[in-house]
Amino acid sequence: MTDHQEPDAPEATSAEDPRLQLEAEIERLRAEADRFRDEMLRARAELDNVRKRAQRDVESAHKYGVEKLVDALLPVKDSLDLGLDAAGAATDVNSLREGMTMTVQMFDAALTRIGVQTIGETGVRFDPEQHQAMMMEPSHEAEAGTVLRVLQKGYRMSERLVRPAMVVVAKAPDAPAGS
Repeated sequence: MTDHQEPDAPEATSAEDPRLQLEAEIERLRAEADRFRDEMLRARAELDNVRKRAQRDVESAHKYGVEKLVDALLPVKDSLDLGLDAAGAATDVNSLREGMTMTVQMFDAALTRIGVQTIGETGVRFDPEQHQAMMMEPSHEAEAGTVLRVLQKGYRMSERLVRPAMVVVAKAPDAPAGS
């Protein structure tokens, strides 16, 4: 026996020890790979479930978004129906006008409830982002480039332009001939 050799350690075990260690390491790595594979499959399934849930939410939002609009407009429809019934027997034009005015107010309130804003003020600066100039008209009273008249109101919803207001824009009056 030499000084470097341990007296109790058998030689066969020391030769097998690295092989056993490698097999144990391989087994540990296989178990870890299996665990990672299971985690990946669970994550993939969860992602698929989230994707399906989001799709259902989008479909539901579209469906019920239209329902919200219909709910806001039904009272206006009812008012129009009542107005038509009343118009058949009415002899007073002022009461018909009053009924139409109330119906328009109901409609405006319904649009406001669903987030629609009206564009169509006179006296404001022409803004090509929200106005469409239909014509220009000379004016002594209004500053050039301001809205004189609104031919058709425009509408905006959540800062997005739905339809521009069609307007008449003021321009400087023409100079008299011979000046």
